[in-house]
Order: sequence, then structure tokens, then C-alpha cells
Amino acid sequence: MASRCWRWWGWSAWPRTRPPPAGSTPNFHHHLSTQEKTLQICVVGSGPAGFYTAQHLLKQHPQAHVDIYEKQPVPFGLVRFGVAPDHPEVKNVINTFTQTAHSGRCAFWGNVEVGRDVTVPELREAYHAVVLSYGAEDHRALEIPGEELPGVCSARAFVGWYNGLPENRELEPDLSGDTAVILGQGNVALDVARILLTPPEHLERTDITKAALGVLRQSRVKTVWLVGRRGPLQVAFTIKELREMIQLPGARPILDPADFLGLQDKIKEVPRPRKRLTELLLRTATEKPEPEEAARRASASRAWGLRFFRSPQQVLPSPDGRRAAGVRLAVTRLEGVGEATRAVPTGDMEDLPCGLVLSSVGYKSRPVDPSVPFDSKLGVIPNVEGRVMDVPGLYCSGWVKRGPTGVIATTMTDSFLTGQMLLQDLKAGLLPSGPRPGYAAIQALLSGRGVRPVSFSDWEKLDAEEVARGQGTGKPREKLVDPQEMLRLLGH
Repeated sequence: MASRCWRWWGWSAWPRTRPPPAGSTPNFHHHLSTQEKTLQICVVGSGPAGFYTAQHLLKQHPQAHVDIYEKQPVPFGLVRFGVAPDHPEVKNVINTFTQTAHSGRCAFWGNVEVGRDVTVPELREAYHAVVLSYGAEDHRALEIPGEELPGVCSARAFVGWYNGLPENRELEPDLSGDTAVILGQGNVALDVARILLTPPEHLERTDITKAALGVLRQSRVKTVWLVGRRGPLQVAFTIKELREMIQLPGARPILDPADFLGLQDKIKEVPRPRKRLTELLLRTATEKPEPEEAARRASASRAWGLRFFRSPQQVLPSPDGRRAAGVRLAVTRLEGVGEATRAVPTGDMEDLPCGLVLSSVGYKSRPVDPSVPFDSKLGVIPNVEGRVMDVPGLYCSGWVKRGPTGVIATTMTDSFLTGQMLLQDLKAGLLPSGPRPGYAAIQALLSGRGVRPVSFSDWEKLDAEEVARGQGTGKPREKLVDPQEMLRLLGH
């Protein structure tokens, strides 16, 4: 019976002109309010996973209404706070997300922290389905002695600092030393190295924050080492990011040809993207550059290098014990083949002096609410194709679903899949029947708790303010970084 009810309510995306099914009351639709026919869905998190999930549901179901909740007063998650300021083209997806937010069946509610201002059970009570898409808000710890010393910070916090993430605005990275060490060899590690070494005048036309630009202008960092436990065949960055580093103005690459011995034969069997990436590394390490490129490298005042087969064991303190002064690395060798290749220590150690240590060994998600299952080892919500295990009507998409891997396009595919599963469950009669109040119920709860949500039109006022502030200095925008100031500007 339940699944027939869905059809009666017009939830199966019939064209409006189709006559009602045989056996139903001719004026049945007429007697139901719009609210009763609406499929009320809540999405937690307004990054790519949240917006792509919303987009899919709105497109596939003409009576779906999606409310997107976000703990920041501003939308777009890692597109705003994770994408490097010198990669503006990656931020173009914001235009698509804005179109979704402008849909009459979609609403954005910022400045609402799920798990604190409102609970997941309260959301489940108010909506037919809830999708958790809140991403990976934490970083993986190194779990080595000395990582709590001043001078050590996560690459995630550093990225948040130069991109204006409110919680990282107080970060004061010490760039007074001449060497920085980044532990990790993924795209985030390369982003951080690039920002540290890019001449500040190349960044002043981007949306990097004013405070970060000021600190980078004073930076004395001349050399950045990116350290990885395994070898050139296992780096986690992509060729586009590597090419940018190799061509970085005022900087030269340092690669040890010995790290690449015998690699020429090994790369014949690897997949094409990995092969092209390794060939570029190999050429950079072993071939003599063209005269023009050789001259450019010779005149470069800064340098970056990849240190392979090294595993961090300890952050070394300065003589007074007050701050980081280097990293002790275990020399490793590889065992196993293909994906199963792992680094094992050889017993040798090496100390790498530096004034700044940035750990870039991965992001991880946090549990959002005691009622939601969470795998703290993997840092994900246990799920099958986006359906949260043992909690009907609860779903997840993006990094909290599959771990912090992949690019925006990967997240899009993944989010569409979660949306598809939700609609399949709807058709099968597995979601609650009967009308749900949606935002009306949540608004009452928030109001009673003194929480003032920020709407999408509120965000557009903040957006206009940022753009206006940027115009004076030739930047696309000057990001607001203080949530209190944002709320003041909105009269909250």
C-alpha cells in the first residue's frame, strides 16, 4: 500500500498533464495542499557534495524541496576555503551552485551548526530524508613526538588561513626561517608549497586574504621540501599541479637523479596518467634543461624539492625546546608491488633542519551527532552507496561518505549516486509517508535557541561587500573572515 500512496501524491515525477491513475479520486490532487505533495529533503553542508546532491534531487523530482544547512555564514565549502587563490578557474562551479540556490525549491541556511544548534534526530523528524554532506573538517595527525610544538601546523589549517576560513584566521605561521618542510606529496602539499614560494606580487590580484598576503610579503622562506614515505611512482599529486611547480616564477626544482634509477623500465606497465606524470618527473630530474630554462633556474632565488623514501619520526625542538627546528626522518625502502607497495624502514635516520613543519597527510571527517554511526578509524559514516547503515531515511555524500579523495568532478558523480539511491528508496516506499513540515519546524527550534540563520540573499549581500572591498586593490574580492562582522553587516 505504501508505494501506491507515493504515486497518488504525485511523487513519481509524472507530467502534470497526465490523467490521474485509474481508481483514484479525480480531484484528489486538488484537495491536497502543496506542502503535502512536497518531498522535503535536508542536506547538511554546502560544499560541492551538498550542492550537487541538491541539484540532482531538484532535477530528478519535480516536487522535491531541498534545504541546505551550513555552519559557516557563507556557502560553497572547500570551493571557497580549499581551492588555491591562484586557481580561480576551479571556482567557476560556484556559478552552477548559485543557480541551484536560486531555484524556488531550494533554500540555503547558513550560520546553523548541525549537532549543536539543531540535532540530526530533529532534522529527521522534520524532513522525509536527510543527507549528510559536511565533508572532512579535520586533519590526520602525524602521531609523532614534537608535533605539538610551535612551528608545526596542518596544511589544512594553513590553506584555511590564506583562504579566509574563519576558524583559521588567527593562525600565525612563522615564516622567518629559510626552510619549510611539508610532510606529504599530494595536491594540497603542492598548493601549500606553491603559495609559500610564489612571488607575492603574483598573488595580490587573487582572492587571497589581506592578512595572509601581508605575512607572505615578509616571508624569508627560500626552500620548501616535500617529504614522502614512498617513491616517485607513488606521489599523490597530478601532472597539472606538478607542471605549475616546475614553471613557478623565481623558483627551481631540486630532484635527486638517484631516486629515479631503473624507473624508465617500470613505467612501461603503469596506467597512462601515472606514466605521463612520472615521465615529467624523470625528465626534470635527469635531463639537461633548454638554455632559456637553465638560465631561469640559475637566477631563481627560491627552490623546492621532493624527498622520497623518508618517513617522519619526530619533530626536533630548538635548543631551548620552545619551537620546531627540524624533522627526524627514517630512511625507507619499498616492499611489494603495484598498489600494495609499502615503505619499510631501513634503520637509517636523517635530520632535516627547518623553521616550519606542515603536515599534509590527509583530511578526515568528524562525527556530527551521537545518533549517526561513525567509523573513527576510517573517518567516514558507514554506508552502502550513500545509504547510512541501519538508519533508514539518512544518507551521506562526498568526503564524509567515501573519505577525502578525488576532485570536484568525482564528488559530483558520487553525490548524484546518493541522490539516485534516495529516490529509489522513495519509489520503493522506504521513506516516511505523510507530509513533513521541513524548514518551518526547524525555524521554530532555531528561533527558540537564539540562532539567526543566513539566507542565500543574505550571502549575496556579503558577496557584494567582498567584491566592493576588493575593487579598491584590484582583487576579485576581499574575503570577510570574521563571522561576527558578517552577521553585523547583515544586521543579525
